[in-house]
Amino acid sequence: MKLAVWTYEGPPHVGAMRVATGMRGLHMVLHAPQGDTYADLLFTMIERRDHRPPVSHTTFQARDLGADTAGLFMQSCRDAYTRFRPQALMVAASCTAELIQDDPGGLAETMGLPVPVIPLELPSYQRKENFGCDEALLQLCRVLARPVARTDRVTCNILGPTALGFRHRDDLAEITGLLSELGIEVNVAAPMGASPTDIARLGAAHFNVLLYPETAESAARWCEKEFGQPYTKTIPIGANATRAFIAEVRALSGSTLPVDETRLRQPWWAASVDSTYLTGKRVFVFGDGTHVMAAAKVARDEMGFEVCGMGCYNREQARPLRALAKEFGLEALITDDYLEVENAIEDAAPEMILGTQMERHIGKRLGIPCAVISAPVHVQDFPARYSPQMGFEGANVLFDTWVHPLVMGLEEHLLTMFRDDFEFHDAAGPSHHGAKAQLHEQGAPAVQTAAADGGSMPPEDVPAPATAPAPAAPDNVIWLTCAERELKKIPFFVRGKARRNTEKYATDKGLHEISVDTLYEAKAHYAR
Repeated sequence: MKLAVWTYEGPPHVGAMRVATGMRGLHMVLHAPQGDTYADLLFTMIERRDHRPPVSHTTFQARDLGADTAGLFMQSCRDAYTRFRPQALMVAASCTAELIQDDPGGLAETMGLPVPVIPLELPSYQRKENFGCDEALLQLCRVLARPVARTDRVTCNILGPTALGFRHRDDLAEITGLLSELGIEVNVAAPMGASPTDIARLGAAHFNVLLYPETAESAARWCEKEFGQPYTKTIPIGANATRAFIAEVRALSGSTLPVDETRLRQPWWAASVDSTYLTGKRVFVFGDGTHVMAAAKVARDEMGFEVCGMGCYNREQARPLRALAKEFGLEALITDDYLEVENAIEDAAPEMILGTQMERHIGKRLGIPCAVISAPVHVQDFPARYSPQMGFEGANVLFDTWVHPLVMGLEEHLLTMFRDDFEFHDAAGPSHHGAKAQLHEQGAPAVQTAAADGGSMPPEDVPAPATAPAPAAPDNVIWLTCAERELKKIPFFVRGKARRNTEKYATDKGLHEISVDTLYEAKAHYAR
């Protein structure tokens, strides 16, 4: 554990809270000090849930440490059962409470409560949030699930969706509909929407659909061992993967019913005339392992992008991600340090980032468009509309989500190129509002001269309009005004790299001034 201003994953008790919050009839008692109750805000503020998480905190204070904190926890368990009457009680300690070693699981089991108690051992200083999700669902299955007779019709369980998951609500709806088209009913979807009674009948299904390995692979493996239920290995993100998922489900279920693909527009749109200018765009992919591996395949095989870097923050997925990166001719970046990610993105100089909320911020700092593909995310990525990532509708959503930042980026580049034009500068106002072009007060002579010449670029001998100061060049290297003006013609998403390369070239050649000629000589040098 280390001090950081931002983290990709919370401690494991947050993952356990995600499982409890997604379920019905389950209550969680968390042994935690007052400060650890912040996690409630994740669900009510970011996910916009209309009710608080079903979690009770012991909220011990500093003065309680010299007294009986174990007794405080046991009283909290009794109060929680009396007030909420849950079907089952899940107990755990937060990262802070773990230090006082009260053993909440052992205490709860000795209380003789009339409902099942699910104790969680969450090593907060070795593991993180996704482990907490995975471990909580596994322990729920171990305590509650029992062998039962198979359903007469072929059914399946859907494992993985949790509260606060990236588009889990809509992914669950999309895959449920897809399975329905194949004639397969969903026995239980867990943990999202399930109750402890539902968990008890997981064994009635014929197979399991694993949507998110980070949150449910351990439970899927346990069900395979205990109940003889195979589980799907394909994550249906993208058109190709969805078709492969359908084929895998048919092999497990024997279904031969057709699936309607008429609503799938992504393949044609990606290949259409309007989208061909996106082909070959370099993208950097970072997030949780499942979404990164799926996004990299979609980016290369379905959208025509070039993947120039990929990585994940959850080390549990490091091995398969490294194997996939090797297929792409890349070395995977496995880290939970966002500063390392930022440095890798800056070095790769991609034209777009596919990442998390943090990569969105990194993209803003570096001037690179970004589309969010993975948790952690902020409030804008819990939309009121239906917006899955999986299935055929998910493929359509991916196209819109990934293409729009590039389109807006191109528009921004064009506006930047023509910002000195008498018709397009900031003070001109929107042309569709009927505004008349107004000349800049700063740099007006340059615009007037250009207008008189019938062009939009000022002559070389006219000073450029005042702009924000450029980054400092290396010692003894000065950018001439004409070179600065020429540099601004380079697309914003590679302008920083062009500046650094030119300054390095000038330093290596012993030049103290960078002219337009120097800029193009450096370009030719690094293009070899």
